[in-house]
Amino acid sequence: MAKVKKEDIKEFANDELVDKIKDGQLRYKKLKFNHAVSPLDNPLTLRWLRRDNARLKTELKKRELEAAKNKK
Repeated sequence: MAKVKKEDIKEFANDELVDKIKDGQLRYKKLKFNHAVSPLDNPLTLRWLRRDNARLKTELKKRELEAAKNKK
């Protein structure tokens, strides 16, 4: 998964965000396990994946808060 840009994240639908978060978390866990068994060529990929997942989660939470604010 390539680095996710802010502009791209804002274009995703909520369902897409949830799917990408799940895929990213699964991929992160697999890479982390593989890294424990045998070192990765570039261990920074773990950091990039973790940060991309955080970006996606932040956008999803932001949308949830805006939706809750608009309902009031």
